[in-house]
Amino acid sequence: MLKEERHQIILNEVRIHNRVLLTNLAELLDVSLDTIRRDIKVLHDAKKLKKVHGGAISLGFNNYNAVVHDIYALDSKKHIAKKAIQLLKDGQVILLSGGTTNVEVAKLIPPRLQLTCFTPSLQVAIQMLNKPHIETIFIGGKLSNNSQITVGGLAINTLSQIKADICFLGTNSINSSEGITEFDWEIVQMKKAMIKASKKIVSPSISEKLNSSKRYKICEIEDIDILITELNPTDVKLKEFANKNISLL
Repeated sequence: MLKEERHQIILNEVRIHNRVLLTNLAELLDVSLDTIRRDIKVLHDAKKLKKVHGGAISLGFNNYNAVVHDIYALDSKKHIAKKAIQLLKDGQVILLSGGTTNVEVAKLIPPRLQLTCFTPSLQVAIQMLNKPHIETIFIGGKLSNNSQITVGGLAINTLSQIKADICFLGTNSINSSEGITEFDWEIVQMKKAMIKASKKIVSPSISEKLNSSKRYKICEIEDIDILITELNPTDVKLKEFANKNISLL
């Protein structure tokens, strides 16, 4: 495989999943870790992604300094967000994890809605500042630089005291047979706690994440109540998920 082809695959993986590990990329491309490290450095120097310890993140993942064109599949994520806010009603307690799609959800929540919103994401919390009828409760704890949400015992303990009406669970990888998966163990524990803390689980995910998987399982696919993509619910790509009795939006 040519270097340029490797670079394109790496960029696609980073843009779709926001974060990638060197080990996963080496396995995907069947090359050495040293080769992947060199590729990531070249792409970092070219300002096409950001090199972090053990992997890379997309430029658009740093929402506090990203320009619009840096956010991958932004139109699809906005479309998902428009669908997601249809689930909201006055008086609900909601739980929003991090991720670029959930930031779009937060942006579109109507200011007139009276909600209580718990979130471990600084980016999501910031979007709530101009919504006077929404009480925002930031879930504190150790802030993960790579995932940009709080993690660890303090955050998980806070979640154990909550029972939200609905949780919008940021989704890295989703598979009809393997469920929702992640590669970051601390994020897995946070998302497991968020599921336990909620009555209804919604997975907002661009369709390019469908049928992908990572090393650590968060939950079975049947644990998801609603899957929201930019696709029409009758799209053939969603057939396997429909067969799992998941509501599709």
